[in-house]
Amino acid sequence: MKSAVEWKIALRYLFARKSHSAVNVISVISVAGVAVAAMATVCVLSVFNGFTQLAQGRLSVIDPDLRIESVHRSITSGSDSLAFCIRSLPEVDEAMPVLSAQALAVFGERQIPVTVKGVPDGYDKLSSLHEAIIDGDFTLTQGDYHGAVMSVGTAMQLGARPGYVTPLGVYVPRRVGRINPANPLASFRSDSLIVSGVYQVNQSEYDADMVMMPLEGVRDLLDYDSGEASAIEIRLAQGVSSERGREAVISLLGPDYRVLDRLQQEESSFRMISIEKWISFVMLAFILLIASFNVISTLAMIIIEKRDNLRTLRALGATPAMVSRIFLIEGWLISLFGGVIGVVAGVALSLAQQYGGFIRLGGDPTQMSINVYPVCVEWSDILAVLGLVALTGALIGWIASRFTRRV
Repeated sequence: MKSAVEWKIALRYLFARKSHSAVNVISVISVAGVAVAAMATVCVLSVFNGFTQLAQGRLSVIDPDLRIESVHRSITSGSDSLAFCIRSLPEVDEAMPVLSAQALAVFGERQIPVTVKGVPDGYDKLSSLHEAIIDGDFTLTQGDYHGAVMSVGTAMQLGARPGYVTPLGVYVPRRVGRINPANPLASFRSDSLIVSGVYQVNQSEYDADMVMMPLEGVRDLLDYDSGEASAIEIRLAQGVSSERGREAVISLLGPDYRVLDRLQQEESSFRMISIEKWISFVMLAFILLIASFNVISTLAMIIIEKRDNLRTLRALGATPAMVSRIFLIEGWLISLFGGVIGVVAGVALSLAQQYGGFIRLGGDPTQMSINVYPVCVEWSDILAVLGLVALTGALIGWIASRFTRRV
């Protein structure tokens, strides 16, 4: 019963017109400050969600459905036979071993460090990389020569284009055998390739310095035996979910192998986006807390204005604790009222951007993969902001309620 009376009095103080216009102005400013902070928090979190969703949508361009790596070793032996066994699973459509390493690429007078990735024939059937070719085609065998498919970043740095005019030289340090200091060139193994294609997937980690070449060529270059590979990449059968396919492969291989889906393959990138998102949330929470301190000044003004009413309440039997709870509820209601307004405004703006795209990115649209800020509203973020507003309001209300002891 007492709680209901406290709520009624707090609501009356909240919506009743104040005798001094300054109190009304301060009340509006307090609500507006909380609303703007809450709106900004919702919008910023939604933008981070949009970039996460955008990154997830781009994974299918080059990443395999599943990637298998050894838990104990960087190089897996018998990968060809292992891939053959994996292909026998009904959930799997294709499985191929791949081998990656660091190398030096030389084209004409230019040279840059690159990541070479050895892939078998027919790799374009496992990956959608052939759809990203912007010059030439996806060919790994050019007559008696090995073919190379390079990223757009590699091609630009080397000044390379598909053709037979200038070969691409790939050099790696000799992995086995002795090194003769008198003949430094003997410390490297090399291969000459013909540039057959250039791709672009608009992902910096793949567009910057990647060169794809035949798997057997990379094995020879690195002195690895036939069957050795750094990973096995899998394309699942049509209609098979990533979770179902992953469970089937894990049950076949056991604990000695790590099976990664597309999100796990890019775990570091998504972890970075998530860290940035919640660091931004913490910073905006401090801004919201600072904005909420205006509520203390509002409550102090209301306490001063309602001094006679408070004496009347005490004469009628209200305890000091009851009066304190009234203003605790009052502070909580002011913060929550401003927070709800801000969240509604933030959701409205985010949805408008999500479906209307009225805020555009600067630059030449023909050179960009997207031309509007990606936004995605998630209800978990809205609940997190409302919870933050409620906790902040309760804290501010508790601080302001201490002032009633001096009235």
